[in-house]
Amino acid sequence: MSDPEILFERQGTLGLITLNRPKALNALTHGMCVAMKKTLDEWSRDATITAVAVRGAGDRAFCAGGDIRSLYESGRDGTPYARAFYRDEYRLDAAIKHFPKPYIALIHGIVMGGGVGISVHGTFRIADETTTFAMPETGIGLFPDVGGSYFLPRCIGEVGMYLALTGARLRLADSLYAGVATHFVPADRHAELLERVGNGSTPVEVLSKLSMTPADTGILPALRETIDRCFSRNSVEMILDALGQEKAWGGDVIATISTKSPTSTKLAFQQLRLGRTLDFDECMRMEFRMVNRVIDGRDFYEGVRATIIDKDNEPKWRPDTLAAVSADEIASYFAPLDNELDLTGN
Repeated sequence: MSDPEILFERQGTLGLITLNRPKALNALTHGMCVAMKKTLDEWSRDATITAVAVRGAGDRAFCAGGDIRSLYESGRDGTPYARAFYRDEYRLDAAIKHFPKPYIALIHGIVMGGGVGISVHGTFRIADETTTFAMPETGIGLFPDVGGSYFLPRCIGEVGMYLALTGARLRLADSLYAGVATHFVPADRHAELLERVGNGSTPVEVLSKLSMTPADTGILPALRETIDRCFSRNSVEMILDALGQEKAWGGDVIATISTKSPTSTKLAFQQLRLGRTLDFDECMRMEFRMVNRVIDGRDFYEGVRATIIDKDNEPKWRPDTLAAVSADEIASYFAPLDNELDLTGN
């Protein structure tokens, strides 16, 4: 028999969740999302559980995202799996955001997409030396979902818009600077952290003793003024114009953005501008509207084909330019659904 995809255990007063698909970089499946939310709901009512922690098995990743190949096949074949996955993934993200007890995510290695959703909304996001954070969805014809509409506009300055449009990867120091991680605890102290919390110490007490300051400061502090100046503009086109004035760095960023789906790029811009005025639950409902239209569209399948299926890295986006993506087309992604996302569902 194969190993379970997700493990639940108790260590004293700590409820511990382990994502257990290390060969798949702990990518989330629909079953994992449903099981995790069910357990969180139970632990939220269990007085013997005082805190919850989540970690990923193996050395390479906390969680690299959703099981994209399965979502690709479901959407292409018209089966209900893709919509069910996103519905229950977003419900899980909301359960974490509203969890009434301390929620600790031990994020190591790759933390992307769905892995961000099950970590960044928790109380404590504990990074280690290997952490690599990114929201690369526009590169596969998607958009930075799992609550990206909420947390990215609330990153420091315009760093969230920069991350959304470029898919830039952040290492330890920059993850802390951006606010997607709250603490740095070296990997060899994580077991001690879990043991102390399980023995009744509060996460705040434990982190006051174990958290450290990274040796380097990362690259974002030096780029912050430029990022804020360029990515605060009122359209993607205006952002690109501003980047064009920034010599070598701006040219490199323009080249990166130009590889992404033009539709997804404009969607990401619009969702972040809207998301900064919405509460968390409103953001999740908005994203569910958007992802339903993505499932019915084309670029997601082309992006996954090019990056994951055929791996030619030459997606043929349609439309293939920002100018060809109309405001009406973008607006259609945000229109109400007949069946809106019910965040209270089980």
